[in-house]
Amino acid sequence: MSELLDRFLSYTAIDTESVPDVEQFPSSEKQKNLLRLLANQLAETGVEVAMDDKYGYVYAKLPANNGNNGGYKLGFISHVDTSSAVSGKDVKAIVTRNYDGGDIALAEGRTLSPDEFPSLRAHLGKTIISSDGTTLLGADDKAGVAVIMQAVRYLMTHPEVKHGELRVAFTPDEEVGRGTDFFDVARFDANGAYTVDGGGLGELEYENFNAAGVKVTIKGKSVHPGSAKGAMINANLVLMELQQMLPVEQNPMYTEGYEGFFHLDSMQGTCDEAMAGYIIRDHDRNKFEAKKTLFATVCDFLNVKYGKGTVTAEIKDSYYNMKEMVLPHIHLVDNAKTAMQKAGVTPIVTPIRGGTDGARLSYEGLPCPNLFTGGYNFHGRYEYIPYEDMEKALEVVLNLVDIYKDR
Repeated sequence: MSELLDRFLSYTAIDTESVPDVEQFPSSEKQKNLLRLLANQLAETGVEVAMDDKYGYVYAKLPANNGNNGGYKLGFISHVDTSSAVSGKDVKAIVTRNYDGGDIALAEGRTLSPDEFPSLRAHLGKTIISSDGTTLLGADDKAGVAVIMQAVRYLMTHPEVKHGELRVAFTPDEEVGRGTDFFDVARFDANGAYTVDGGGLGELEYENFNAAGVKVTIKGKSVHPGSAKGAMINANLVLMELQQMLPVEQNPMYTEGYEGFFHLDSMQGTCDEAMAGYIIRDHDRNKFEAKKTLFATVCDFLNVKYGKGTVTAEIKDSYYNMKEMVLPHIHLVDNAKTAMQKAGVTPIVTPIRGGTDGARLSYEGLPCPNLFTGGYNFHGRYEYIPYEDMEKALEVVLNLVDIYKDR
């Protein structure tokens, strides 16, 4: 159908799944396979490109071709890794043209159905790209990667299209929250940027969660159950008690919009010792701090009840809401709205119920709102993206290039 589609499908076929909770960076070496390919493809277009061989980052520069070499340096960033929630190995994409509103048959008897995913009904007549249901698709964020790469190719093969100084970067390990750990903002050398890592058509985001992770360890006292009265402390039950003391209405399954939450992400244990991983989220900084204080207070209470040292909780901030860093550069948001409207897309400004590379980069001096890719159902086997919406994302990127060319 087009070079953009072929490019996207070729990227989804490369396994780039990242691995949570490991020290090495990137968390999986296979991410570098796609990063090397991108570096080579960028070099073939004639842009200045460099790959950080140790960490995998790819940086590229497009000099201005309109004489405005001292002007605003605009960047675009996407990540290559896919979530470990569902396998990203051996992705077999299904391309359904002229979608008729019915079920899309996947492998192993699965279906991508509008009854289960009503968002499909908004895409009648479009080309729907999905996985075959045995893996995720990888539109998060290979759609963003493909859009940026196609924009670069278009600009480099159409010198009559004038633009200012542009910057491009591709990162590993966004899905495990470490995408910017070793990102060199000075080397990227942009005044402002956009991550192309959003969801449905028109999404524009410059607010995200404040985020913290918690590692909980509970030391129990294992005693033979036959003689446990008055002596046993079951670490599993203490963990259950901790969970029950957190506000039930602040569980992720009951929250939306600007509502924050406590999420029990993992747990394992025996009577003698139990461990759990929590994440704490809130858009409001004061509410975020209050949530962390509440969690610590619950742990303190349990230590009074069961004895000092029974419960330890290591609370570590992950990232913060980028809104306060973006507001002084609100032109990035306003111009994104204009770029969408020029493409016939209605901007939908929503808070990110998560984080992006741009959140941390904004706190490192690179304000970085997030643009849509067109994708839905990320991190799962029912992930899909309408091709026409990905085309619109490309059009928006090129419109932004035009808007900033004389700034």
